[in-house]
Amino acid sequence: MAAAADFRRPTPKFVAALSRTSSAFLFFSVVVVGLVSSARWITRFTLQASPPATAAIPAAVAATTRAGVPAAPPHPTYSISCSTPPRPPLNLSGGGGARTPQTSQTLALALSSSSSSCRSSPDPATASASVSASNSSSCPSYFRFIHEDLRPWRDAGGITRAMLARARVTASFRLLVLGGRAFVHRFRPAFQTRDLFTIWGVLQLLRRYPGRVPDLDLMFDCADWPVVRTHLYRGKHAAFMPPLFSYCGDDRTLDIVFPDWSFWGWPEINIKPWDALRQDLKDGNNRVKWLDRVPYAYWKGNPAVAVTRQELVNCNVSTTKDWNARIYKQDWFRESKAGYKDSNLGSQCTHRYKIYIEGSAWSVSQKYILACDSMTLLVTPRYYDFFSRSLMPIQHYWPVHNDNKCDSIKYAVDWGNSHKQLAQRIGKQASDFIEEDVNMDRVYDYMLHLLTEYAKLLRFRPIKPPEAVEICPDSLACQAEGLEKKFLMESMVKSARDAGPCDLPPPFNPQELAMIKRRKDNSIKQIQTWERISGRA
Repeated sequence: MAAAADFRRPTPKFVAALSRTSSAFLFFSVVVVGLVSSARWITRFTLQASPPATAAIPAAVAATTRAGVPAAPPHPTYSISCSTPPRPPLNLSGGGGARTPQTSQTLALALSSSSSSCRSSPDPATASASVSASNSSSCPSYFRFIHEDLRPWRDAGGITRAMLARARVTASFRLLVLGGRAFVHRFRPAFQTRDLFTIWGVLQLLRRYPGRVPDLDLMFDCADWPVVRTHLYRGKHAAFMPPLFSYCGDDRTLDIVFPDWSFWGWPEINIKPWDALRQDLKDGNNRVKWLDRVPYAYWKGNPAVAVTRQELVNCNVSTTKDWNARIYKQDWFRESKAGYKDSNLGSQCTHRYKIYIEGSAWSVSQKYILACDSMTLLVTPRYYDFFSRSLMPIQHYWPVHNDNKCDSIKYAVDWGNSHKQLAQRIGKQASDFIEEDVNMDRVYDYMLHLLTEYAKLLRFRPIKPPEAVEICPDSLACQAEGLEKKFLMESMVKSARDAGPCDLPPPFNPQELAMIKRRKDNSIKQIQTWERISGRA
């Protein structure tokens, strides 16, 4: 098997740079060992570039392909049709006043509508054309964790109705897909618009791949943290294991990890849909090259949500100590009043190093930080999202010890400023990973493969419950206003995809999973050794 493209071979300049110091030589040794071993367990795939747009051709020629076979009819362009004016807003605040509600009125209005504004399901010809299309590219390596997330239910013999019912205890909503149409039963409002934009993402998947999403029935929890405890469902208790979809997981839970709502926008704090934001971040990278950036570690966020973030604030520069960190507290209420002028993520790629630290659980900021070309200083995480399990220390980020943050950050910045080419390379490999492997094409492919594999495990036929209401792009977008509506429209899939998704790679075997863990642990231990040596010097 060819070595993965994630782990590029060292260049002569790379080797030369490493020979300058003993610590750099050790760094090179770790990377080379990782390169050799990684080729045995993981495959990184080159994404096919989109073909250039072709010039207009005569209709008589366009009717056939070069082989003389009639060409498939072009996919229709999707649009939103609002047949009735938006209804007056619901009072979800529990009282009077002008306080902004903390839940989505848009979703509540759509679900309470007495008449469905949803048009018929995708045209069969369109769906058939999409299903018959193929894509010869292979998915990124993190897709292999789909098999791991679903393995407990596969080992248990599948998912029963009783299992699904148990997931309702903490679920925000139930989602069914039946014949390409989506139905939602909302149990409780999620914080802000998390449920609205998560459901919107699934609706866009149905548009992108008409006829490909199988019938399914699932429960989704929109909270920050995973809740299905592994130790409660061992042995004979596996028969009661609830299949619950969440935004993140950890080593002690069984939640099925799904892309978070912010890929389609986060209007409450003015974070654009991912396609537009990725372009802003690329523009920001081009404005300030790495060597011209501020040579310190940058973090801006809300420290109030977690003790570990409050500890990070202590690493800020002071009159008595400089830990090489520049920490800024984010006041979202004040930012909203000022029009978010100081919270534009595209303008924050100005430091050589950026810090990622979890909040109450995993944070959506991870992808924004990794995309900045800066070397990411990743404080020891507990949680993972759908793509982060394939990130490798020293390749995509520099590990920072959670129990000794300030010293660890100071050493990382000192090391990076002494090994500029290597630090810049780590930052660039991370942003390349985000650009190539976590774009919206891959997000939709991940969703499709995950839902397809999940549906295969259902031991019952999904049937619409009386409480579920049909939801479609029209029913949501027509009720939305302001930034909600703007982001919904900007993230809307405009037409079905001609090609199919990337090819799902096979599951890991136990030896490969052990190798991943061993490689990560060894790299982190090496960094900690360097820190101890530096502290004694």
